[in-house]
Amino acid sequence: MSLIENERLDSAIKVVRTLREGIGHPRDHGLGDDLKLLKQKGMGNSVCNPDCPALPRDAIEEILYNLPGQQVILVCRLVCTEWKSVVDSTAFWRERCRREGFKPLNTHKVPRDWQEYYFLCKKRRNLLKNPNAEDGFTGWNIIENGGDKWVVENMFSPHPDETVTKCFVTSYLQCIKSQLIDLEKEGYNPAFMDEIQPDIVISDWYAPRWDCGSVYEIRVELLNRKKKTVQFFQPDPVEFPQWNDQQWEQMTYTFKDYGPGVRFIHFKHGGRDTQFWAGHYGIRVTNSSVEICPSA
Repeated sequence: MSLIENERLDSAIKVVRTLREGIGHPRDHGLGDDLKLLKQKGMGNSVCNPDCPALPRDAIEEILYNLPGQQVILVCRLVCTEWKSVVDSTAFWRERCRREGFKPLNTHKVPRDWQEYYFLCKKRRNLLKNPNAEDGFTGWNIIENGGDKWVVENMFSPHPDETVTKCFVTSYLQCIKSQLIDLEKEGYNPAFMDEIQPDIVISDWYAPRWDCGSVYEIRVELLNRKKKTVQFFQPDPVEFPQWNDQQWEQMTYTFKDYGPGVRFIHFKHGGRDTQFWAGHYGIRVTNSSVEICPSA
């Protein structure tokens, strides 16, 4: 860069810093809040700020790549029409995804909206609390606690994920536990869920004991604001015979195109042994997850 370009870059950085200090750091808005806030600010009528320094487009992009995504949307987009043009461009968000390592699983299918894809990837996480029994039964609601009741044990056979060291264990009568996920509290507001309808990906790991037969069950429901079922996933129970190889197996499912109105996710799983042995010889479960994801 020339001396003049460097001076312009320094000036632009000062503009951004001034803007950031003026509004404070935005809180972690839920997905969808960004659009609402921008409409309130009247960004559609954004005009060039006379104090906004003229910069080459690649210099503007480089500044924006190094700022938090939500500040780029909520603050930098309002600086002037040129900055707005950069933030609104597909190329900007596609490159930002590349730099941060967000890649579509299907390389032949291009995301329909790279900005949407970026924020879904950025926010993606397991919405279930305490999925690996590290904190006992914290976060879980015990629905059925039959036989000698649920317990937590160390792994009896290695899990594919070596960081998983504990599991929940059932007994000789039905043991079922659940969690209710409030999507709005997790940052996914109603407008976003209704308009985007992102994929909801379910995963659960389960395994029997080698010396005792057992049964595994799972049901996951998408609920509306009144907690009425919109869609559900409930495969047939999985039964294991006595004298099996006690390997961990994974149950997965993806909710797609489920329509508007989803506000909660109810995750429920468990099982029992099939030989009514006193103690804890029933199905084991661990490493459960519920994630909001970009479309595969």
